Amino acid sequence: MVGLDDRLDARRRGVAAREPLHRLGFVRGRLFLALGLLALFGAGCRQAEAGAPVIAIEIEHSRFDPAAIRVEAGSTVTFVVHNGDPIAHEFLIGDAAAQRRHETGTEPEHGARPGELSIPPGETRITSYTFPSDGRLLVGCHLPRHYDYGMRGTITIR
Repeated sequence: MVGLDDRLDARRRGVAAREPLHRLGFVRGRLFLALGLLALFGAGCRQAEAGAPVIAIEIEHSRFDPAAIRVEAGSTVTFVVHNGDPIAHEFLIGDAAAQRRHETGTEPEHGARPGELSIPPGETRITSYTFPSDGRLLVGCHLPRHYDYGMRGTITIR
């Protein structure tokens, strides 16, 4: 019996010795994530310091917050859009004609053009858009029935 107890104790010690290494991997993963977020949002802070406006948009309950935005003509604005919903959304800047095109369009993903994003649930995406002249543009999500539901906003340019 003594031999069996010794082997069980050794196994217990072996498992216990591996646990800190497992936790170390978890800590390293969390540290990597934190450093990545710091780099992402730190870059946005440097842009803001250089005079480029940064506007944070929160998506919740299939609504943009804020839904009404004012920007200066000639400015390039960086939008940091967080999707707090459990479903995907879009953030598309354009005039009424562009919004109609997107409403009937078939593009599955956005992000290659300024002012157009596809945002998975719980994630954040960044885009920049230059507003050349005074006027009014719209923001919308054109996934099925989202725009009709009221997932839209306005950008006033002065």
